[in-house]
Amino acid sequence: MILRELCDAIGVSSGEDAVRDLIYTHIRDYVEDVRVDALGNLLAVRRGTGAVDLRVMAAAHMDEVGLIVVGYDSDGLLRFRAVGGIDARILPGMRVLVGPERIPGVVAWAPIHVNSSEDTVSIERLRIDIGVSSRDAAQNAVERGELIAFDSRLIELGPTVRGKALDDRAGCASLITLIQGEPFPFDLHVAFTVQEEVGLRGAQVAAQAIKPDVAFVLETTACHDLPEDPDEPDQTTITRLGGGPAITVADRSMVSDPRLVRFLAQTCEREGIPFQFRSPQHAGGTDAGAIHLTRSGVPSAVVANPCRYLHGPASVMNLSDFENQSRLLRAAWMALTPAVLERD
Repeated sequence: MILRELCDAIGVSSGEDAVRDLIYTHIRDYVEDVRVDALGNLLAVRRGTGAVDLRVMAAAHMDEVGLIVVGYDSDGLLRFRAVGGIDARILPGMRVLVGPERIPGVVAWAPIHVNSSEDTVSIERLRIDIGVSSRDAAQNAVERGELIAFDSRLIELGPTVRGKALDDRAGCASLITLIQGEPFPFDLHVAFTVQEEVGLRGAQVAAQAIKPDVAFVLETTACHDLPEDPDEPDQTTITRLGGGPAITVADRSMVSDPRLVRFLAQTCEREGIPFQFRSPQHAGGTDAGAIHLTRSGVPSAVVANPCRYLHGPASVMNLSDFENQSRLLRAAWMALTPAVLERD
């Protein structure tokens, strides 16, 4: 399963090399003009039939949230900070892998027997225990600036999967599937981007290089649908697991192009694909936030997989939502013409 390979690979922001190499092995027989830019984005072109004159960009980010080593204590514990958005409350007791040698560690925290309920959880107060007992031993094992990943593997749970980095390896897996399928009416310019979790950096550079007429971002988005009260629909859920891929209307980084939102929704209705709209009032941004502001502006849209417990070691995603993401985009791209972008 491509999804398992991608999720189990480690690629904290700025250290996406292993993920990029893996993606390349799956797309190299289907694409042309493959290149890795200065930031580390993997760019390529899936040639189309030439029936439609549009320069279409599709993007999915390779990086995942994680941690970074910033110092040492005298007893050998590691000090660290977050890379990307991580809630410190999920960290105590978490298993991690430190540095390129994947040194196993655990986030240290006093056990419940001695921990005061008044204690607050902050990254500044947490440490990582790698099993050494002195500063010198810790410094010999781990350098400052080395990246730290969640120690977690993808497993199947009935109709769902659980694992780290579903954000956004699920989007990467969907894009690979689309590349491997039959060609589209246009050349598809694909970008597997870096450093999305720390500021949408790779996408900005990739879009400037591609110069697209229109862009689609394949993402994973927050799902906060538990506990559920069927008598009180709650818009704070953002999305619902099993409700189909989520079309973003607006988020912190952008307002999606209304023409594309309408086109995607109409495609779902025509093809009988379940879908939902991402609740727009919540924080969060995607590569589309950078792409749509490049050059003179790029009409952009986001199709995302709903995912519970995002930015943690055990995110949960429904496989039918995942499969319908690529199904929706294939149907939409097969029908995409310049007329979709015409102003009313």
